[in-house]
Amino acid sequence: MDARLNLFGNRAAATFLKHINTAGKVVSDSTLPTTTQELVKLRASQINGCGFCTDMHTKEAAHAGETSVRLNLVAAWREATVFTDAERAALELTEQGTRIADAAGGVTDETWANAAKHYDEDQLASLVSLIALINAYNRLNVIVQQPAGEYRVGQFG
Repeated sequence: MDARLNLFGNRAAATFLKHINTAGKVVSDSTLPTTTQELVKLRASQINGCGFCTDMHTKEAAHAGETSVRLNLVAAWREATVFTDAERAALELTEQGTRIADAAGGVTDETWANAAKHYDEDQLASLVSLIALINAYNRLNVIVQQPAGEYRVGQFG
């Protein structure tokens, strides 16, 4: 299976990716816990049906020490006992922020208030930015049908 468009070989797409990768560095360098970042990226990618990003972030999280139990339960985080209250708040914000079109009104005040109990303002800004960023990556990959399964940890630096 080949992608419809080579995002890395096309000048315009590669330039765009360079700029959003730079924006992503702001989040990765933030105080938002790395574990939370990977869980958020994985959950949004699952919701959006992005195989490429699901593959990438599962492998990156495992490489960073995340357990297979937690990774396998991300899609069922509400029923799982292995996530902290802060991680649950981030996952709920991710789901509502990813499914904006499915909910009249987007993210609820309750969900926002719950996230604000666990994260300071800079971490909330990073969390919101990360949710927007991973949704952008998901959409790029889903639109071009980027194949999944062959990602190697650290492949993109």
